[in-house]
Amino acid sequence: MKKLLLASLIAVLTGCASQMPRIDNSLTAKGQSSRVRFVVLHYTVSDLPLSIKLLTEKEVSAHYLVTDEDEPRVYALVDENRAAWHAGISSWKNYTALNYSSIGIEIVNPGFKDMPDGRHWYGFSERQVDQIVALLKQIKERHQIAPENFLGHNEIAPQRKQDPGPLFPWKRLAAEGLIAWPDANAVAAALPQYEAQLPDIAWFQQKLAQHGYATPQTAVLDEQTRNVLVAFQAKYRNSKWDGVPDAESAAILDVLTAPKVKP
Repeated sequence: MKKLLLASLIAVLTGCASQMPRIDNSLTAKGQSSRVRFVVLHYTVSDLPLSIKLLTEKEVSAHYLVTDEDEPRVYALVDENRAAWHAGISSWKNYTALNYSSIGIEIVNPGFKDMPDGRHWYGFSERQVDQIVALLKQIKERHQIAPENFLGHNEIAPQRKQDPGPLFPWKRLAAEGLIAWPDANAVAAALPQYEAQLPDIAWFQQKLAQHGYATPQTAVLDEQTRNVLVAFQAKYRNSKWDGVPDAESAAILDVLTAPKVKP
């Protein structure tokens, strides 16, 4: 009986082994690319201990966490080949559900505090930004991220998010060659025509959608359109981000959406 059981066990194991595929990794296909198309930047709205707790023990997650210590560290929390749960309901251009096509970076920062004289936003230390820039350059190199695809959470979800806030140094990222930035001379040249005649709301909605934002096309300055304008202004014109269409916003939009001239 023991011999019979042993023979049966060997037969079962042999059968299982024969069903296991032999994977040969000696070949590589030319036609492939990274699944990662976007990088989304967030602030944590909490201190470092709570940020770590939330991002490691709760449902929300991110690929990286940049600390706010005197010597900031970068924690890798989710492998870049896996989806992190950081974007939520989101869209950019023709893409939706950006968790599955993006890398999420959380930055330890309190966000803002409402005071009697208005809302006060917290900035980012120079050393913290240095770490962010270095990390973004590495990610860009690994995944060939396009300049227009480095985004804030407020850009992919303008109706519900405000991070990384108007004090995030997007212009520094532009100076480092990471993102596209509207040419100041081109904006100055376009400004007079919009000061003389401000485009209607439909024009702003069309241009915002062309740039990438999910924007209502109602020809009405509704709350949803204001929220999109706030996200746009906070990034490209953070001296004033009230969601009100004006000549400078129009000039910046015009330059950003102008057809690219091939050399």
